[in-house]
Amino acid sequence: MRSELPDFRLGSVLATSFTATLTERRGSSVERIPTPQRLVDWLALHDLFVESCTTGQYDLALGLRESIHLAATAAALQDNPPTSAVQVINDSSARGHAVAMLTRGGKRAWQLSRKSPLDDALSVIAADAISILAGARDGRLALCASPSCEAAFFDVSRSRTRRWCDMNTCGNRQKKARFNASKLDNRGSA
Repeated sequence: MRSELPDFRLGSVLATSFTATLTERRGSSVERIPTPQRLVDWLALHDLFVESCTTGQYDLALGLRESIHLAATAAALQDNPPTSAVQVINDSSARGHAVAMLTRGGKRAWQLSRKSPLDDALSVIAADAISILAGARDGRLALCASPSCEAAFFDVSRSRTRRWCDMNTCGNRQKKARFNASKLDNRGSA
């Protein structure tokens, strides 16, 4: 019997959606891409189609994910990213040969090479991270206010004051905890 895999958290920003494949980093962490095939599935949801992934490529992908997370966390805290994280991101960006293509519908799509499609997909993610980390996109990096999450996310809200990586998960959980705590406080003072 196949065990249920956790759902992906899909955001609108590729690089931070990739880092969100490991959630609850400060609590009981949830790995959302526990196998190479699951990475292939996640990439397909982001229109980065690869047929397979070796264990070595999977390890490179997880290294890129953690490097983006470290660099984004540092940027959210207005600190310099670790040199090792910068190196992994730059290496991943340089390793690929993906080509941006304009679709008939006016959208961007990525053409991955036949020789190394997974390296190309990772280079697209790394390039997205670079554009965010370098300040080339309108928005700000922030950390989720949930103490068990603390995920880095890219806030593109008008006011740039978003507190949660995802309102449906972390935001709801924190609001529910505050509500339950206030009910207990009210009972204790009655």
